[in-house]
Amino acid sequence: MTFQVIPSIDLRDGHCVRLFQGDYAKETRYEGDPVEVARRWEAAGGAILHVVDLDGAKAGAPRNDRVMAAICEALRIPVEVSGGLRTMADIEAAFAYGAGRVQLGSIAVREPELVRRACAAFPGRIVVSLDARNGEVMTDGWTAGGGVKTEEMALRMVSLGVPRLMFTDISHDGAMRGPNVEALRALAALVPVPVVASGGVTAIEHLRAIADAGCEGAIIGRALYEGAIDLRAAIEAFAAA
Repeated sequence: MTFQVIPSIDLRDGHCVRLFQGDYAKETRYEGDPVEVARRWEAAGGAILHVVDLDGAKAGAPRNDRVMAAICEALRIPVEVSGGLRTMADIEAAFAYGAGRVQLGSIAVREPELVRRACAAFPGRIVVSLDARNGEVMTDGWTAGGGVKTEEMALRMVSLGVPRLMFTDISHDGAMRGPNVEALRALAALVPVPVVASGGVTAIEHLRAIADAGCEGAIIGRALYEGAIDLRAAIEAFAAA
């Protein structure tokens, strides 16, 4: 399978933004309607789009779901949605408005049984994000410690039937200084399911390192908005390989 280069959109108050290391006080807002930005990434060859409701992640309930639904309706490619999805009703609503995959984070730490139910109800379409700071999985928009180590959480999720994991080293996210390749390699070797990397990618060389670490793909945000990576060129580089 070709390594996936996955464009992302982070939403706050209906706008495209990026945070520095998950800090809500260190926000960069980018121009452009989120739906049009989503269409741009699709036109550049994105095979799947990752969208995060940052307000929802912090509040514990969806806040930008109307924008996310509009993005899903506008695109032909699958859209993976995340942020504030804490109940089965939230998950069902996301799939109802057209999400291709739903990513769970905080609720996976607090209510693993819900994760099991969601995986059974929507086979192959649930992703759990492991957002770590100093080896601990964080919750509530990365504002609170989850009290569990990344490796322990990963194995617990796999045992519940989770078919895919996403890993973010928060200290690298939005910092434009490269991903934590060592942690990604260790996680990919630990679990029997695909691992997607997120955070810190600023160059195609970083993508190659992530692929060599055994990951299925990588999510890119700020590097696309600021022109550090050309999405089409990155996708074509891996397609050719």
